[in-house]
Amino acid sequence: MSNSLTVGVVQQPAWPDKARSLAASEAGIRSVASQGAQLVLLQELHATHYFCQYEDPALFDLAEPLDGPTGQHLAELAKELNIVLVGSLFEKRAAGLYHNTAVVYDRAKGRVGQYRKMHIPDDPAFYEKFYFTPGDSDDGRGQGFTPIDTSVGRLGILVCWDQWYPEAARLMALSGAELLLYPTAIGWDPSDDDAEKARQKDAWTIIQRSHGVANGLPVLVANRVGFEPDHSGVGNGIAFWGGSFVCGPQGEMLAHAGEETQQLVVNIDMARSENTRRIWPYLRDRRIDAYGDLTRRYRD
Repeated sequence: MSNSLTVGVVQQPAWPDKARSLAASEAGIRSVASQGAQLVLLQELHATHYFCQYEDPALFDLAEPLDGPTGQHLAELAKELNIVLVGSLFEKRAAGLYHNTAVVYDRAKGRVGQYRKMHIPDDPAFYEKFYFTPGDSDDGRGQGFTPIDTSVGRLGILVCWDQWYPEAARLMALSGAELLLYPTAIGWDPSDDDAEKARQKDAWTIIQRSHGVANGLPVLVANRVGFEPDHSGVGNGIAFWGGSFVCGPQGEMLAHAGEETQQLVVNIDMARSENTRRIWPYLRDRRIDAYGDLTRRYRD
């Protein structure tokens, strides 16, 4: 892999109208590709509004198979623009079996892999367990915390709620991931006060930067923007805070978006991971003989 990699992150609003949302995604993709991005990251569920604010069986109609219309369109864009593109699908795997899936398209090769979200939240306004089945964990089939090989490097892709778990990032790093990528959808309850909003956003940024530090890897994060109402009328809606960013292997900020529609284009020096790991050799000094209890729910 070349020591230099130009990456693009697309931060956008999204709507219940899938065509409108995908048009916004395409505009962002074309913008960063025109600026030289070789690897482009889209946010979680960029083709629709964040429908998990409420539970409605009719919304399963939004789901598509991996090679459905949305997947085909993203694959065509990756081929036309000669990029590696990481998109996000509400995947219909089978009748009654749905996933929140990040999909990777590699230039003219088309779809080269997918990652099905492993940690599924069930919190107020984030009722994802109603819609999504956790991804399978099967190393032999490349499922679970397994990187995806592409023409620009080995990508450790995780999705939203996964971003809070150091175990997930570590397993990707231990499998040879060269970058960590987090498509996400997170924002504020409008009723939260400013101090609480600041604490939440800071925690979200810090935890993902820390995965870069702990593993000596660059990190790309794509979040959505805009207020999305709870269409059931029960909740307050979510004000998505944006804040997409790219950081280096010591957590250093290379680019940081605001709270509006925005694209980031960043040149990453991939040799820094090797250099950083030489002076901070965390993988060397791990006490793997003493970590057995990490497989327990709690030590009581």
